[in-house]
Amino acid sequence: MRDPRHILITGASSGIGAALAFTYAAPGIILSLHGRKAERLERTAAQARRRGAEVATHMGDVTDAETMAAWIKERDKAAAIDLIIANAGISGKTSRIEEIDDQSKTVFAVNVSGVFNTIHPALPLMKERGFGQIAIVSSLAGFRGFAGSSAYAASKAAVRVYGEGLRAEMAPYGVEVNVICPGFIKTPMTDANPFQMPFLMSPERAARLIRKGLADNKARIAFPWQMYAIVRFLAALPQPMMDFVAARLPKK
Repeated sequence: MRDPRHILITGASSGIGAALAFTYAAPGIILSLHGRKAERLERTAAQARRRGAEVATHMGDVTDAETMAAWIKERDKAAAIDLIIANAGISGKTSRIEEIDDQSKTVFAVNVSGVFNTIHPALPLMKERGFGQIAIVSSLAGFRGFAGSSAYAASKAAVRVYGEGLRAEMAPYGVEVNVICPGFIKTPMTDANPFQMPFLMSPERAARLIRKGLADNKARIAFPWQMYAIVRFLAALPQPMMDFVAARLPKK
């Protein structure tokens, strides 16, 4: 969608979500921003308002399906939502086997169910009026399982494939669906990584690339291109060769 007027963004407290809010903020724009950290979310909202946008905020957890549905319907009633960016996500903190069960369930609850809870309430509304756009933030990590981030990679693979299928389902109704696959972006989440991250990108640059890709209705918005090429190559490797490579990759 070229010129969305009402944009709803989850995970807007910091990182890519906050950068997207700033990128879209302008006079005549309505931003509905969701986050879990009140102080950070209000800071994002204040900066967006200074750029002329009308901003509404909502504190909560994307895993709360009932609350998310009520808020999204409320915001759509106030003004039809043109674009939803399901950006909220988390990463497992460690690769310790003792923590794998709880971490995996939590990562899937936020990264998969959280996406469903964000986009599903809006789909029938957009379908009925014949326009709208849904953007799902996946990751380049979702193209191959990596030791130390199995749950994260699997959750991002799940929403990527889901979004790609949903795009074809919703196209006849005038609803655009796009999947966003960033590489390493400098955010509070990646700040915890104890290893060097190749082609690390600022959230501001990532937001600009995402906005352009969404305006062009690109099916898959993957960047940086160098990292995209690397993960596609790794995904094509025979499993024994990938096992050799994976054993030498850094872990959390």
